[in-house]
Amino acid sequence: MNLTHTVSKSFAISMAALAISLPASAQGFGFAHDGDTQFFPGNLVVSRSVYDNNPNNVKVGTILPPNCSNTTGGCSATTGAPYNGLYPFVFNNDIYDANFGITSAIYLDQITPFGWLINSLEVPNSSQRGIKSFSNQLVTSFSSKSELALNLSTDGRVLTFMGYVSPIDAIDISNSNTPAAVDPTNPVGLNTYRAVATVNSKGQFTFTETNAYSGNNGRAAILNNTDGSNAFYTAGNAGNGSNPQPDGIVLGAGAQFITPSTAPENSQTPGTPTPLASFSVTKLGDKADKIGKDDNFRGLTIFNDVVYFTKGSGSNGVNTVYFVDTTGTACPKGVGVPAVGAQLPISPLAYDPTTLQTTGLPNNICILSGFPTALAKTANPVAAPFGLWFANADTLYVADEGDGYTGGADLYTHAAAQTAAGLQKWVFNSATSTWSLAYTLQTGLDLGTPYTVARYPTGNNPATNLPWVPATGGLRNMTGQVDHDGYVTLWAVTATISGNGDVGADPNRLVVIRDQLKNTDTTVAAKEKFVTLREARYAEVLRGVSLTPGTDVAHDRHDYDHGYDNR
Repeated sequence: MNLTHTVSKSFAISMAALAISLPASAQGFGFAHDGDTQFFPGNLVVSRSVYDNNPNNVKVGTILPPNCSNTTGGCSATTGAPYNGLYPFVFNNDIYDANFGITSAIYLDQITPFGWLINSLEVPNSSQRGIKSFSNQLVTSFSSKSELALNLSTDGRVLTFMGYVSPIDAIDISNSNTPAAVDPTNPVGLNTYRAVATVNSKGQFTFTETNAYSGNNGRAAILNNTDGSNAFYTAGNAGNGSNPQPDGIVLGAGAQFITPSTAPENSQTPGTPTPLASFSVTKLGDKADKIGKDDNFRGLTIFNDVVYFTKGSGSNGVNTVYFVDTTGTACPKGVGVPAVGAQLPISPLAYDPTTLQTTGLPNNICILSGFPTALAKTANPVAAPFGLWFANADTLYVADEGDGYTGGADLYTHAAAQTAAGLQKWVFNSATSTWSLAYTLQTGLDLGTPYTVARYPTGNNPATNLPWVPATGGLRNMTGQVDHDGYVTLWAVTATISGNGDVGADPNRLVVIRDQLKNTDTTVAAKEKFVTLREARYAEVLRGVSLTPGTDVAHDRHDYDHGYDNR
């Protein structure tokens, strides 16, 4: 059976014609002019970053992390960085300096749902003409694989994402402190604001600085701008020093509540971080972790006025799916489902500053019933949930990154044998109020199958003695839509495994699949196949994917032809 849509061919043809008519420069690095439309409803936006591949970015022998000698955290070693700034060898420095990363430019690529590039919007950065040190700008850390998730606001009119207020080519910014939450035990002796960005359909940006996520990174953000609300909910991690962590680190971890700003970056003075929510494994009866480390969140979504998070990294806490309980009644023992009539948070989490260092923040986050509750350090199989998307109240798709194993020459065969990696479909049983895993979509992902990238090295990386060539290891950020033929279409960015010193710097892919919404039969699901829509090129990475601002999912999702067959 051919699953290709054939609805409204004229829309697909017009979008294709627009992409073809654009000059190469516009397709790669275009800007919207005032009053012009940058993003058209019914398309996709993919966040992408490009490393500038300058050998002078790192001098061989440079002592890292930056300014480490002036911190109590100390330096990685006295011998200095073994590799210069040439890609991909530069990311072997991660073996020497565990904090290693280099800031790079962010691009927002608009593509049709079947993968044709329409245009690309470059987020302001220091490499552009006219951008000064005091100008609005935002960058990402090139090898930080958990960054640059894209989410639509609750009214669907703007996209949100997170980054750093820094010039490009800055080293180890992703583990720097924030200016008002300095941890002297953090070996990275730099202070850098994180910021939440919004962009509307005309390509107009706002940037809101924050002192949250000191020592680590902000990963995802959603703007709640309906019914009189005006707040960002964000996901990330904090801390890169010793225990106990300063108050600002504990307060700036995990889930944050941030008030948007429209002021220029250079006139903003963000204060103490304001947490949105927190979780502790003590709710499950487990021994307490390092305060704040259970809140190492990655994925973020909102459905039916409930905020959901995923945690899928680190050895602390539970790698699973969570939700914020604004009622205080949904999960007295740490596991449950959202209460009927729950509302979105309208203010930060209240806490007692006198007990912050002893008991941490109050617990108002729950594990979604049916999802894993085993501690990450003992869980088998390893769960690594990343992006998540609700098709309806009874169907939740979760992208699983895979376990990321690169510990030996069996890295490819190990990735191919994973059972949890890929796109998991979970269904809700209203009789038991529990979610269960229906199946995991993997066909066409080619888990563990190496693929070549032009100009990318082959053979073994001398720093790891493992193959340079990447292979898909799972999925990271994702989005989807419900179609009118009983199927859902799901787009996701792939995770990789390789012998690179930092697999977050591997060129990865954007993939798509269609799944029969009501199906729970694994035999039927096995016939559904992922199709690769885009491949990152040399010195590129893909990070997030979202529908375009202004897309009316309820009415416009049938107005284009996907143009692929994924049987």
